[in-house]
Amino acid sequence: MTHQYPALTAEQKKELQDIAQRIVAPGKGILAADESTGSMAKRLNPIGVENTEENRRLYRQILFSADERINSCIGGVIFFHETLYQNADDGTPFAKLIKDRGIVVGIKVDKGVVPLAGTNGETTTQGLDGLSERCAQYKKDGADFAKWRCVLKISETTPSELAIMENANVLARYASICQQNGIVPIVEPEILPDGDHDLKRCQYVTEKVLAACYKALSDHHVYLEGTLLKPNMVTAGHSCPTKYTPEEVAMATVTALRRTVPPAVTGVTFLSGGQSEEEASINLNAINNCPLTKPWALTFSYGRALQASALNAWRGAKDNEKAATEEFIKRAEANGLAAQGKYVSVGGSGAAGQSLYVANHAY
Repeated sequence: MTHQYPALTAEQKKELQDIAQRIVAPGKGILAADESTGSMAKRLNPIGVENTEENRRLYRQILFSADERINSCIGGVIFFHETLYQNADDGTPFAKLIKDRGIVVGIKVDKGVVPLAGTNGETTTQGLDGLSERCAQYKKDGADFAKWRCVLKISETTPSELAIMENANVLARYASICQQNGIVPIVEPEILPDGDHDLKRCQYVTEKVLAACYKALSDHHVYLEGTLLKPNMVTAGHSCPTKYTPEEVAMATVTALRRTVPPAVTGVTFLSGGQSEEEASINLNAINNCPLTKPWALTFSYGRALQASALNAWRGAKDNEKAATEEFIKRAEANGLAAQGKYVSVGGSGAAGQSLYVANHAY
């Protein structure tokens, strides 16, 4: 017989569940603003902006200082370590700026992917060493949830059983450490869109990966009501010749979730995975209108799919800050509606319709 010693008190469990529910309250999702310094270079360089700490601060201030319209559609913001300790122009810490609006502050805690020996180019994610101490400090500094990303890819030889099991265990260990420190873990096993696989293959792999993750979370006694899942939507590979409708994507995605994700999980916050801003909104809307029973909140945790138009409008110019903020608000409102199945697409014009796919995407 297995034995579980009490990992969390009733008070700890209640706090975690309350935080998770606030983040995915109806019509609310997550702004993922946790791009690493290297990733920010990939965002800023194409628009002619130098990747300095000050420019990163200025850009994120544009997002964080959006008016009250985002309060009804953004439930949480994921920070990068640097951003958590930066201030707005008036000296207000960014974390306080967000918290004062009733939005939950989150933090990226993994330290990036590393090669997994004995596999065909697969990876695991590092950062467990010292994680408990870091989480304790982040909690003191205002963060109430965290994110950890694992990456798997679909090919003829991958994902391997080894990669699936290793990443599931790392995610479970991270989730357990977060909960001990009063932080809600977002569990993110991302299956990359690279490849020419069809929808059926992505659904099959997604089911296998999620099933392994929830087995590992159970083994580690993780309190599911105090967690969020951040999966990929079930989509065909980027090079797949067949194009599927949003309804087909929605049916495959919800079916995969229903087969693997316990109803106890508070919310599913999809990553955008290189979809264009418009595509990410349309597919999220279709998922929420899928005729199958869905016991969890189904919403968004988007980075590029909330920011592409804003970046394009800003281009580093002070005069463009208002326009950039407006673009961000527009996308946030669109996804807030999509999370309720109420979004009506007007077609992706300009930056909103541009593919955001990056091969072998890394943070």
